[in-house]
Amino acid sequence: MKRSKKYIESLSLIDKSVFYDANEAVKLCLQTAKANFDETVEVHVRLGVDSRHADQQVRGVVVLPNGTGRNIRVLVICKGENQKLAKESGADFVGEEDLADKIQNEGWVDFNVMITTPDMMRIVGRLGKVLGPKGLMPNPKSGTVTTDVSKAVKDAKGGKIEYRLDKTNIIHCPIGKVSFGNERIFENFSALMGAIIKAKPKATKGRYIKSCALASTMGPCVKVSSSKVEQAVYN
Repeated sequence: MKRSKKYIESLSLIDKSVFYDANEAVKLCLQTAKANFDETVEVHVRLGVDSRHADQQVRGVVVLPNGTGRNIRVLVICKGENQKLAKESGADFVGEEDLADKIQNEGWVDFNVMITTPDMMRIVGRLGKVLGPKGLMPNPKSGTVTTDVSKAVKDAKGGKIEYRLDKTNIIHCPIGKVSFGNERIFENFSALMGAIIKAKPKATKGRYIKSCALASTMGPCVKVSSSKVEQAVYN
């Protein structure tokens, strides 16, 4: 694959044989982000678990202290007083069966997060085929099926992200924009890694964090020392 001149220049700043401590990795990731737009910084963590087993699943949510830098469009399916609360809390779309029908019949998914109340799951449940493959299906574990609509909307708008294993036992998560700077990106990194470490399944054997890396949208990968991740989180 042919790489751009900017990418090659960025790559020359990184020693691929080195596993950097988290602070240094963040600095290098931002330093090597040279695109003409505000790139997203992502964390990629390979865990020593087997996602095929239910007792080794790693999934949860965390509110990043500095948000993600993204404009999150929130849809809420609810009724009654909850509709008013959702709108007051900043939801972009609020409705009942009208929105469910639009999703089911038109394939409309112009939103980033869907929130609903337990009593509306009879309506939302039929949307699984459309929402499931896109990771938009509400779930109690992620806090998107809740009776506290106001808090859920504010959390989603304020930087709450969901982390979960893919089929290769890797978690991929955005932790902000390059424009955030070193300190805010590091704070978000620490919050995410702290949540992942606390979510360690009891059935896990051997090393839990097998590898960790940071990368901007168009930049090269910077490897983070797995042995120093916990130190970065808790010190």
